[in-house]
Amino acid sequence: MIQIHDRRASIMDKVMARVEIDEETGCWEWTGPTSGDGRGGGYPRMSLDGQTVAVHRVVYTNVHGYIPSKKQIDHGCNNRRCVNPAHLEMMSHLKNQRLRAARARGASA
Repeated sequence: MIQIHDRRASIMDKVMARVEIDEETGCWEWTGPTSGDGRGGGYPRMSLDGQTVAVHRVVYTNVHGYIPSKKQIDHGCNNRRCVNPAHLEMMSHLKNQRLRAARARGASA
């Protein structure tokens, strides 16, 4: 039987095999498949136990623990391909929407 620690290490090895670290930003850039180019696209995806999963959520769970069903994971770096757990924060949908809007206003200013 695989112990939890061994499973977590195995998952992180699988993730890191497809990551390039940006020394300037600290982002762990996912180089594997994503959720596509449409609205809400560009988020890293991987296969885990036969299921397609969001890599940033897998990394967050592996490092920080359980994500309640109504919570979202925000990329503080504003880089959807980043899977650095230090750049990921759990928050409500409303807070995530407010941050997204604030970032969009900042980008257009």
